[in-house]
Amino acid sequence: MICRLKTVAFDGIEAKLVEVQVGISSGMPGFVIVGLPDKAINESRERVRAVFAVLGVDFPHEHVTVNLKPADLLKEGAHFDLPIALGVLGAMKLVNPQKLQDFIFMGALSLDGTLEKVNGVLPAGVRALADNLGLVCPKANAHEAAWSRCRTILAAGHLVELLNHFADKKLMLPLADNAADLAQQTALQKQNYPFDYADVKGQESAKRAMLIAAAGGHNLLMIGPPGSGKTMLAERLVTILPPLTVRQALENAMIRSVAGVLDEKGGDEEVLDLRRPFRAPHHSASMPALVGGGRKAVPGEISLAHNGVLFLDELPEFSRVALDALRQPLESKKAVVARVEAHTTYPADFQLIAAMNPCRCGFLGVKGKMCAKAPKCAEEYLHRLSGPFLDRFDLLIEVPAVNPYDLTSDKKGTSSKEMREQVMRAREMAAERFALFGGKDLCCNAQLNGEFLQKAVDFDAQMRNFAAETAEKCGLTARSFNKILRLARTIADLQNQKKVAKMHLIEALSYRHRLFAKPDREKK
Repeated sequence: MICRLKTVAFDGIEAKLVEVQVGISSGMPGFVIVGLPDKAINESRERVRAVFAVLGVDFPHEHVTVNLKPADLLKEGAHFDLPIALGVLGAMKLVNPQKLQDFIFMGALSLDGTLEKVNGVLPAGVRALADNLGLVCPKANAHEAAWSRCRTILAAGHLVELLNHFADKKLMLPLADNAADLAQQTALQKQNYPFDYADVKGQESAKRAMLIAAAGGHNLLMIGPPGSGKTMLAERLVTILPPLTVRQALENAMIRSVAGVLDEKGGDEEVLDLRRPFRAPHHSASMPALVGGGRKAVPGEISLAHNGVLFLDELPEFSRVALDALRQPLESKKAVVARVEAHTTYPADFQLIAAMNPCRCGFLGVKGKMCAKAPKCAEEYLHRLSGPFLDRFDLLIEVPAVNPYDLTSDKKGTSSKEMREQVMRAREMAAERFALFGGKDLCCNAQLNGEFLQKAVDFDAQMRNFAAETAEKCGLTARSFNKILRLARTIADLQNQKKVAKMHLIEALSYRHRLFAKPDREKK
């Protein structure tokens, strides 16, 4: 007899349906798994045998063949343990094979039969919803599964529970239908951050640049000496960004589910997080760690920062190969991991914020301190970054050392609440313009391009001439010029201006004209 049941394999964050076919036939006793399984799936043979022994079930003495269909699709992960074990039980007629066909099964087996937590349950649940199927998963993944809202969710802690359920001995109760609604209410109440821009002393000009970056979704590079507050400024950017929509939050949760880091923000109950993700990898991170890859082509930091912020501190200390690998994702908004067997694509629509010192020693131009190798020290340090990579930044700002009088002052600076209100107004104004132009897929000015960009700036003949002369004098590339226009549009939105004026263009240019300038020689 052949028992058929379903599980999934992953292509990026998409769950592809896999049929697990288990057949028991006469012949030499054996247990074979075919259909391009990885090592973890092949090892499930020993786990299943051990669990059967613990449960007191005699493993078949005939030849057991497990076929994973489609046979040409790579399958990876320990979540195949549960469907293989239930498939063998179904082929032995210890459970009802017909009942197994209405579910997608995911779960790893411990040697005592306990179901262990696995990655990718949320995308599997979304697939089950699309195919009008139920979902069976470990109890540890119950909250994650609830967000899929698929037909029936059975969350089990032990294989015996499922054995009794599908043998019609003791039925399990499905997960409550309102579990996701209750969790969403909790998520809506937890949008506060433990830090605020009011904590940053001084640096009002840097806050202005962060405000522009948040309002338009622009990439930003900060240059300043150690201790000037660059990391504090970057960490607080998420406090002034608009919250994620439920759809965006679910997409981010699916990425974290596949990567196995879904609960790193505080437990299984917080599957849905409406706060923007903030990722800050160490400068020793490799290219696969940033972009994605490795043996299993897992998502990288840029995908984990999807719909949020990727902060790269000590930017020149990163590998140049790793940084240059970010150039294409910054434009395409996706990360493509190419392998001989297959190509895996992950979403990667992130806002890049970076920080660096003015030179390797960090004290070029700092009052009272001296850079011993100026200006060569600064030039060599900046040359670690390629020109095309630097061209991806919309804004460059200098963050000077904080004045001691600002540090000791009890005066509060601009708060995140005030800045966020300005950002929300600017984005609402931009959203009205996108709807008017038919750009329904646009959400911020940084995404403007081509015809939409021309309509958004709406220059008259005089402004077009001024913009062209400015671009020629500054030697701007086409990409740089378009970034200037997008910045000017965002600055105008912050000032509630429907048209981009000359002062907006000049301010936008002030954030970019130093990007490729050579460092000034330090006075001695």
